[in-house]
This record gives sequence, structure tokens and C-alpha cells, in this order.
Amino acid sequence: MLINATAFVPFPLALVYSTYRDHLPELVQQMPSVKQVRLKSRQEANGTVQQVYEWHGKSEIPVMLKAFLSEDLLTWTDFATWNATENATENATEYFTDWRIQPQLFQDAVTWAGQDRYLAEGGGTRVESRGELCIDPHKLQGVPFFLTGQIAHLAEEMLGKQAEPNFVEMSKRVQAYLEQQAVRVL
Repeated sequence: MLINATAFVPFPLALVYSTYRDHLPELVQQMPSVKQVRLKSRQEANGTVQQVYEWHGKSEIPVMLKAFLSEDLLTWTDFATWNATENATENATEYFTDWRIQPQLFQDAVTWAGQDRYLAEGGGTRVESRGELCIDPHKLQGVPFFLTGQIAHLAEEMLGKQAEPNFVEMSKRVQAYLEQQAVRVL
């Protein structure tokens, strides 16, 4: 399943990028689909920041999935590499984040990775998130073989349908955070 979401934040590119990177736990505190986010590690080297976060989400698990899945499906580790690189051809800095999500449940069966790009646009920042979520039904352990295809499809649908709105909600949180910071400066 392809994950595609785009949002616009009416603040300068470098500020939006650094806010996403440096204030994630503060930004998600009030999101209805998130219980908790905890920074497990952060390393900086040569303009690159690598972060590992542990997420605990909340959502209703569909009835058909409840027999085979637990809330562990809604707990995952987020591996993110934040890059700001100079593009000499365009005399600009390119900002992007490569990410990979590893769920606590069915780690061998789930592949979920992508990239977020931050682009200057009209005095603000367009943020694009592109990724792919794939659940291999042959690697679902503890699920009866004849149901693995259905379970994989339903789990992909459930997670995929949450990913795009959550991305847009996160952009709204970034905007609200920056608006609040701007008011404090005035």
C-alpha cells in the first residue's frame, strides 16, 4: 500500500524542518491517535541527525483482527535520518527525512519505509510524505494460514488509512506550535 500525503505549513522551510526534527514529542502530545512518543536515541554527525523514537498509538482494532492482533500492532519503533544537504546546482539546501517503521508485532512480516521532503513554496513550506507499507501474509506467525491474506490486507488498510490523516494532523500541529512561538516572541 502506497502512503502519500502532502501538507502546507506557512512558515519558512528551515524553521519547519527543524521543528519537525527537534520537537516531535511536544507536537504529538495532543494527537488523538497517539498515546505516547519517546526518544530512544539521537546522533548527530556531518549535518545528519539520526533519531529513534518509540511510538504508542491508539485506535480501534477491527473485530476480525482482534482475535489475531493486540495493541502491540499500534506500538512501533521509528528510525529517522534527517538530512539537510547543499544543492550547488540550484544554490539551495535540500531537506528530507528517510524513515523506516518497525512494528512491535509481526516484525518479520511488515515492511514500512519512505521519505518526507520539505520544499520552499510561496513563502511557506510544502511537506510531502511518500512511503510504502507491505505486510507479507506468508510471514504472519500465529495466524491460521487460510486467513493470512485477509488479515494482512485488513491490517494494511487499517494502518494505511491512519497514516495519511496523521501526517496532515502533524503538519497542523507544527503550524500551531510555530504560531504559538511567534506570539511569544512578539
